[in-house]
Amino acid sequence: MSDPSKFLYADRNLINNPLAQADWASKKLVWVPSERLGFEAGSVKEEQGDEYMVELADSGKKIRVNKDDIQKMNPPKFSKVEDMAELTCLNEASVLHNLKERYYSGLIYTYSGLFCVVINPYKNLPIYSEEIVEMYKGKKKHEMPPHIYAITDISYRSMMQDREDQSILCTGESGAGKTENTKKVIQYLAHVASSHKNKKDQGELEKQLLQANPILEAFGNAKTVKNDNSSRFGKFIRINFDVNGYIVGANIETYLLEKSRAIRQAREERTFHIFYYLLTGAGDKLRSELLLENYNNYRFLSNGNVTIPGQQDKDLFAETMEAMRIMSIPEDEQIGMLKVVSSVLQLGNMTFKKERHTDQASMPDNTTAQKVSHLMGMNVTDFTRAILSPRIKVGRDYVQKAQTQEQAEFAVEALAKATYERMFRWLVMRINKALDKTKRQGASFIGILDIAGFEIFELNSFEQLCINYTNEKLQQLFNHTMFILEQEEYQREGIEWSFIDFGLDLQPCIELIEKPASPPGILALLDEECWFPKATDKSFVEKVLQEQGTHPKFFKPKKLKDEADFSIYHYAGKVDYKADEWLMKNMDPLNDNVASLLNQSTDKFVSDLWKDVDRIVGLDKVSGMSEMPGAFKTRKGMFRTVGQLYKEQLSKLMATLRNTNPNFVRCIIPNHEKKAGKLDPHLVLDQLRCNGVLEGIRICRQGFPNRIVFQEFRQRYEILTPNAIPKGFMDGKQACVLMIKSLELDPNLYRIGQSKVFFRAGVLAHLEEERDMKITDIIITFQAWCRGYLARRAFAKRQQQLTAMKVIQRNCAAYLKLRNWQWWRLFTKVKPLLQVSRQEEEMHAKDDELHKVLEKQQYMQKQLQETEDQYHQIAAEKLALQEQLQAETELCAEAEEMRARLAARKQELEEILHDLEARVEEEDERASQLTAEKKKLQQNITDLEQQLDEEEAARQKLQLDKVTMEAKVKKFEEDVMVLDDQNNKLNKEKKMLEERIMEYTTNLTEEEEKSKSLQKLKTKHEAMLTDLEDRLRREEKQRQELEKNRRKLDGDFTEINDQIADLQAQVKELRAQLAKKEEELQAALLRIEEEAAQKNLAQKKIREMEAQLSDLQDDLEIERQARTKAEKHRRDLGEELEALKTELEDTLDSTAAQQELRTKRETEVAQLKKGLEDEARLHEQQMSDMRQKHNQAFDELNEQLEQAKRNKVSMEKAKQALESEKNELTIELQGLLQGKGDSEHRRKKAEAQVQELLLKNSESERQRLEIADKAVKLQTELEHICGQLNDVESKSIKATKDHSVLESQIQDVQEVLQEETRQKLSMSTRLRQMEDEQNSLREQLEEEEEAKRNVEKQLVMAQSQLAEFKKKLEQDSTCLESAEEGKKRLQRELEGTHQRLEEKCSAYDKMEKTKTRLQQELDDMVIDHDQLRQTVTNLEKKQKKFDQMLAEEKNISARYAEERDRAEAEAREKETRTLSLTRELETLMDLKDEVDRNNKLLRAEMEDLVSSKDDVGKSVHELEKSKRAMDQQLEEMKTQLEELEDELQATEDAKLRLEVNMQAMKAQYERDLSGRDEMGEEKKRSLIKQVREMEMELEDERKQRSAAVAARKKLELDLKELEAGIDMANKHREEALKQLKKQQAQMKELIRELDDTRMSREEILAQSKESEKKLKGMEADMLQMQEEVAAAERAKRQAQLERDELQDEMNNQATKNAQIAEERRRLEARIAQLEEELEEEQCNTELVNDRLKKSMLQTDQMNVELTSERSSFQRVEGTRAQLERQNKELKLKLQELEGAVKSKYKANMAALEAKLAQLEEQLDIETRERQGATKLVRRTEKKLKELVLQVDDERRNTEQYKDQADKLNSRMKQLKRQLEEAEEEAQRANAYRRKMQRELEDATESADAMTREVSTLKSKLRRGDLPFTMRRIVTRTGAESDEEAEPKTETPEPRPE
Repeated sequence: MSDPSKFLYADRNLINNPLAQADWASKKLVWVPSERLGFEAGSVKEEQGDEYMVELADSGKKIRVNKDDIQKMNPPKFSKVEDMAELTCLNEASVLHNLKERYYSGLIYTYSGLFCVVINPYKNLPIYSEEIVEMYKGKKKHEMPPHIYAITDISYRSMMQDREDQSILCTGESGAGKTENTKKVIQYLAHVASSHKNKKDQGELEKQLLQANPILEAFGNAKTVKNDNSSRFGKFIRINFDVNGYIVGANIETYLLEKSRAIRQAREERTFHIFYYLLTGAGDKLRSELLLENYNNYRFLSNGNVTIPGQQDKDLFAETMEAMRIMSIPEDEQIGMLKVVSSVLQLGNMTFKKERHTDQASMPDNTTAQKVSHLMGMNVTDFTRAILSPRIKVGRDYVQKAQTQEQAEFAVEALAKATYERMFRWLVMRINKALDKTKRQGASFIGILDIAGFEIFELNSFEQLCINYTNEKLQQLFNHTMFILEQEEYQREGIEWSFIDFGLDLQPCIELIEKPASPPGILALLDEECWFPKATDKSFVEKVLQEQGTHPKFFKPKKLKDEADFSIYHYAGKVDYKADEWLMKNMDPLNDNVASLLNQSTDKFVSDLWKDVDRIVGLDKVSGMSEMPGAFKTRKGMFRTVGQLYKEQLSKLMATLRNTNPNFVRCIIPNHEKKAGKLDPHLVLDQLRCNGVLEGIRICRQGFPNRIVFQEFRQRYEILTPNAIPKGFMDGKQACVLMIKSLELDPNLYRIGQSKVFFRAGVLAHLEEERDMKITDIIITFQAWCRGYLARRAFAKRQQQLTAMKVIQRNCAAYLKLRNWQWWRLFTKVKPLLQVSRQEEEMHAKDDELHKVLEKQQYMQKQLQETEDQYHQIAAEKLALQEQLQAETELCAEAEEMRARLAARKQELEEILHDLEARVEEEDERASQLTAEKKKLQQNITDLEQQLDEEEAARQKLQLDKVTMEAKVKKFEEDVMVLDDQNNKLNKEKKMLEERIMEYTTNLTEEEEKSKSLQKLKTKHEAMLTDLEDRLRREEKQRQELEKNRRKLDGDFTEINDQIADLQAQVKELRAQLAKKEEELQAALLRIEEEAAQKNLAQKKIREMEAQLSDLQDDLEIERQARTKAEKHRRDLGEELEALKTELEDTLDSTAAQQELRTKRETEVAQLKKGLEDEARLHEQQMSDMRQKHNQAFDELNEQLEQAKRNKVSMEKAKQALESEKNELTIELQGLLQGKGDSEHRRKKAEAQVQELLLKNSESERQRLEIADKAVKLQTELEHICGQLNDVESKSIKATKDHSVLESQIQDVQEVLQEETRQKLSMSTRLRQMEDEQNSLREQLEEEEEAKRNVEKQLVMAQSQLAEFKKKLEQDSTCLESAEEGKKRLQRELEGTHQRLEEKCSAYDKMEKTKTRLQQELDDMVIDHDQLRQTVTNLEKKQKKFDQMLAEEKNISARYAEERDRAEAEAREKETRTLSLTRELETLMDLKDEVDRNNKLLRAEMEDLVSSKDDVGKSVHELEKSKRAMDQQLEEMKTQLEELEDELQATEDAKLRLEVNMQAMKAQYERDLSGRDEMGEEKKRSLIKQVREMEMELEDERKQRSAAVAARKKLELDLKELEAGIDMANKHREEALKQLKKQQAQMKELIRELDDTRMSREEILAQSKESEKKLKGMEADMLQMQEEVAAAERAKRQAQLERDELQDEMNNQATKNAQIAEERRRLEARIAQLEEELEEEQCNTELVNDRLKKSMLQTDQMNVELTSERSSFQRVEGTRAQLERQNKELKLKLQELEGAVKSKYKANMAALEAKLAQLEEQLDIETRERQGATKLVRRTEKKLKELVLQVDDERRNTEQYKDQADKLNSRMKQLKRQLEEAEEEAQRANAYRRKMQRELEDATESADAMTREVSTLKSKLRRGDLPFTMRRIVTRTGAESDEEAEPKTETPEPRPE
């Protein structure tokens, strides 16, 4: 980890330690209270009732603890957690432990819900560099670790996105780091929001913003015990930003400056920094100019020069001056400020001395006074006189009052504090002026509040009450915002939750402090006491105890010894307050003589500071000398107390904060020693309480603080509920519900929302514990299983090794036996030489390959043609999709236009808002002007009082005129008293008016807030719209990509199928193509349906969004109307205010009239308040409706999103399935290729063996003579086999015909599909036409609405004209009667219109009821439609399954065809073999004939010899020759016979081996056939069942369709009724318009009448103005006369006479004015009544219009839904018809298949019967031949009686032959039986297999017969003469067979698949 990152990120390896987790799970770890550490960790050992025995973890000590004192510990995974709101056990101990762990790890920032808690590290950390700023820039809160930059960035980003003002509230004790964090916030914003591109070169404004801090710190910060740079004031820095997010200005407001620090400091503390900076850093010139001295010379620097370690005051002075230069403060103002600082120090050096005989104070040395007066620009004597003996007003006189020493010192200190405070306020104002000089307008702002936190000392004073009052308000704001956010989330997640306003928890305490009356709060009582001259702190405390003694948050001390006067229970705890000098602090009195001197100072800077002298509380308030109540009354209302000012400041601050989105930063001081790395637990806990962190946790406990997403909850805790969730896909919410049910949790402990599960505190820790226990059990069992498995595997390995050793031993022994055997050696040498005569076969194989290649080429050409067709089809589809895309882009463009219009409208509204703000500012300016005028009047009154004093002095001089002057003076005094009374009354009324203005301004601010919230909602909706459009586009792109992938996969699939088809026969290829076409058909259907569904969804979304937009527009219009009404009200009230002011000025003397006016005004105000409250309620209702609509729209959009996600998942699943099918096909292909190679290899081997055998047979059977008979039989059999082959070929031809029929059917299906696609295209075109019509209808509707709006505008114009006329009516009393008559007429007409409107309302109510009924029926129809869709999808699934089963059947049939082809090839091989055998037999027959001829010749010679036996003439020599020749021939014959016998033996052995193989193959084929037959029957049954189910479902669909048709007819009827109702409503509307026109005509008449009244009113006004002018002139004359009274008595007398006359005239004028005012009031009341009636009419018309709009929208929606229902119904009908066609085709196929199977079975039966007949005929022929042979044998016996040996041999042969014949007969009988059994089996088996089996049986029988015949021939020829040679041959052949058998066993043949 890098250096900064270790102070930001926690080490997760230590946190995720499994040992710690196991330790926590095994021990029941808890937190126990500790005096030293706050809380200690311990494990529960035993429970005893309410007490636990706990063993402490650190010391091992066992203690008993009460159950309620124990707090639960969090699992180790929550250690050093970044957000403490995530802690499952929310308690004080866990919060403290988490903060401590993070602090010790160097992590000072931690989140706690909305709080960011900061602990002062007391050292510099490298986490505030520019790299860190860049790291946090633009990141979300959860992406980065906690930091002040994260909080700042969140507020900045949310300000930019939501256009909502933000605030960051930094609170905490002194030394906790509030100011530093505020600086970091400003630094971050200056870096991020600078308008300059290069951040290093910042602009002037950013520099000034950063340089404002050093100036404020210099003048407002000081060193305290806790903090070296403690802010001794609160500040709210408001940084303004423009629309682009750049800083455009700033503003600073300050609160509660600790001005007492300027005059005295505690031990080891300093006053404000600027004093030390100035004394250290000022140069000689400046020192002399400012009259500076040494530190120790100043009394106000209590501790002298106290230095701060690591801080140079001289350098900081230079920095402060440089900062002032950057802030563009001119040098003369800088010098003026420094002069004020120096004068404050000098004021402390002023010393006073008590005189000897009196208490009067004197100034022995006035050098310091001279210095002060020089610095302040005053006269020294005036200054000293003002301090020592100020002029104080006693009654009506000013008296010089001598001050005591204490009073003089108090006055000087008060002057020093006030001077410094005023200078500080001027400085803040100057900084604000510098920061606000940019001309760019601020769109929004971020406010940073740096204010002292909650303070609890042993005894707390007035300042602590103000600070704690502020923190109560801030905590209330936090509670309110926190739980508003919390409860908004509950509402968003759909959790049942009763709204709790936790801000109200603090309301009693706030009311105790601030409540104005009934009963008054502490601040109000303090202000009240300040009015009374004799009031003291004690009387104030008694009053508080009397008024608030019973308050629940108030506590009075019981004991008399208690130092505290009273206590208050704040949220942070009980606070004791001491009320010493509270009245003084609240009034903050000053010497007004010195203040007036300062106001008249020669120094411009000082005189500017003391501009508002009249606002000061003078010394006469606190002197106690003015006991007359009248004297006090004269000054009432002239000043405001500190409490009042602070309360106003705070209310303004809270108003601004409520309008912002607050972010809370709580700063905590870890220890008082200022040591890094040390944390005092009790100190931190106290601060957590005071800062409200623990209060927030208390609130959290009442809610559901722990929350977890469904997926995470399932993933983490599914192990606890293994069998609760069924297999397969399940929604996350349902899964969580099932899991929680199986966990058996208390329902009060959890709530299930829309996306999360919410838990109370501590539930997750319990689940974690159970999970750990479960995991340990699972791991133990898993380890046991693993060990067992390893042991078993080792044992099995040993066993395999043992068997392998045995096999190796056996093979070695066999090799040792065979290696020296000669035959083995010969075999090994001869074997390679056998591969010779295979050229012809290779040629044949090449020809076959050539044919195959040609066929493949043809097939590829066909495929190419098909792919071209497919390409054209896809191109057409692509064009259609492009058209769709274009339509959607047009829709998108329309939406963009709508958005642009809305943005323009928003700008207009913003401009209106700015105008309104400007008007408000103008009103404020007017109010300030009025206050200035009031001040002037007061000044005039004071001037009058001074003149009166002068007159009294003149009276003393002029004793002669004393009596008259006294009378006049008394009169004047009485007048003054009356004026004062009137003034007081006016002040009261002014206050009332100000309160009204405040109320109206608050209402205005509320309206602005509401408009802002509406704008935010609008922006959010727009953002949601854009997001949804983006998502739609992404989904479409993904769908296109998926379709491309699927096409690629289809292509690969087809290629693989083509390869397989090339290897298989043509029949299989055609069937595969058929299956492929069917699959493509289904895929196309699915695609079309999916696209249609998606299109419908998109259209629905568009409609819904349009409806939402229209609703929002309506709401906006309503808001605008409400706003215009409010503005009208405000203007009217303003006019009334002005009128009231003028009337009040006119009628000063008429008290009775004023009272009447006041009562009437109060009634009017009450009415206005009621109206405002009604409007507020209406507005709140509208807001709640808007929220509900917004939430509904949001939920619907969420549902659509989820549906899109589900579609995506299903598409991905389909893709995976296709890929898996592709992989399976590739594997099958490889297996087939391998099987093919193996079969070819085996075939080659068998051919080689057959060739060897044939060679041997040809050599051995050349000399056979008696095999001719058998050859004939074989030929007949061959002919029979050829016939069977012909039958097979005919059947194959039939199969090809069937295949062609199927192809034609497929073509028909394709044509039907194409027709359907054409129909669909036509339907889509029709749909587009319908949409165009719909758009045109909408345009017409909009035009009608525009026309309606124009009518409404005319109505509004008429109404406005009416209002003007009504105003004109007020001034003319003569036209009142005619106006009343007109009013009555209007009332009658209005009543008529009201009745008509009521009738319309009732009609509309009926319409709405019918609409709701129709809506319900429509919903039912939609539900039925969805059910139909589900059934259709189920049917489609079943159809797919059926198609899959058909494909499997086709595959099986293809395999059977392959096996048939193999059998045919084997039959051909046997044919070739039989042909070669027949040739050999022919050669043998020729040999036999030659032998017979020789025999005949020999017999002839023998007969000749016998006949010539008696002939002696023949010589013996010739006989001997012949005998020798015969012997030679015999020997040659014997050798040949031996060779033939050897060869025959070899052939017999080979035959035996072939027979064994054939029998094995037979058995295997029989088994396969029986298994496949059973499979075929089962599949057939399942297919029949599926067909029946489909028929049932079709019938259900027909029924549902009929029901849907009926419902549709109903809906159409209802629609007609609605249309009729709408026509009626339109007629009524036309009638209403006609009546409006009539009313307009009447209005014109009224206008004429009102013109006359207006003229008369203008004349009256002109007269009143003239009288007013006269009045003013008279007042001026009166003033002149009063001035001339002092000069001469005559002038005075004349003035008195004139004044009396003027007074008479004024009285007359007042009475006239009163009469005019009464008439005006009457007229105003009449106008108000008329306005109310008009407003009612407007409301009614607006309601009617709204209903009309809604009904029109509903009809449009109904039309759209009807069209969609029709289209969907047509689609369903099309799919149903298609399914019926497919069903019929399947039935036909089934029938054809059944017919084919029956015909095949019949053909097989006929063939078998024919074969039986042939076999019987063959048997008869053979018996006849045998009979002929026996006859021939008898003849030869008669002829060759002489040759005894030969005859015996022939006899034996004949006997053997007979035996063989008998055996053959028995064999034939057995064969018959077997054939009968075969016939029975043939009914169940496949035709092709059985045929081959029987051919194999016939071949084996013929081979048996041949072997037997060969054996008979052997026995005939040999007669047993050579037994040794025979044995040798037999042994040799046996050895050969063994040798051949061994390699066969080594290479077993693979079973046929």
